[in-house]
Amino acid sequence: MINRWNKLYTCREAGSRMLITGSSGLLITNGFILLLALLSLSSCKTKKIITDASGLRGKEITGSVEQRYSAILNVREGDIKNEKLYKFIDSWMGVPHRTGGMDKGGIDCSGFTSILEKEIYNKSIPRTAYQMAGSVKRKYEEELNEGDLVFFDFSGQKYSHVGVYLRNNKFVHVSTSKGVIISDLKDSWYYKYFSRCGSVQEADASD
Repeated sequence: MINRWNKLYTCREAGSRMLITGSSGLLITNGFILLLALLSLSSCKTKKIITDASGLRGKEITGSVEQRYSAILNVREGDIKNEKLYKFIDSWMGVPHRTGGMDKGGIDCSGFTSILEKEIYNKSIPRTAYQMAGSVKRKYEEELNEGDLVFFDFSGQKYSHVGVYLRNNKFVHVSTSKGVIISDLKDSWYYKYFSRCGSVQEADASD
């Protein structure tokens, strides 16, 4: 007999179900436990990636970090090696734009880039996009690697916007209208303003 007042959980078999009771006398089935586990797993795997890349609009992308970002970047799951980078991007995805912002209440393009470079690559870079553009080791776009910086001349202002390159022309940045987002460098809206790219030169910040 199950003692509903016992502080220890007690379980017994009832056909194909396991019944569990605790100090409150609440009856829980193994099916209910499975449902809770699936809901928890689902919340971890279905975090929405925000993108305005032309080839990805309207597509729902779900799964683990590796599955989602490999689909976004059009690479194999095994090629997503810097899990720390993509978890960082996930944690900031959709954070709104705020000029001068430096936290998840709101952030601008250069603030996001500087935090990413510091936390993921332990590199300190200037605060503004214009200053960053002057400090990078310049590259041709065909030479871009994950973690490099890409710059744009929006509103007629030189190097007024910056993002971090990922793979296959995709980059992460802060849109004024959509917040932290992944975009495609070759989409005409961005490519016509694309003006410079390069790698961060500064060595380890401890130097």
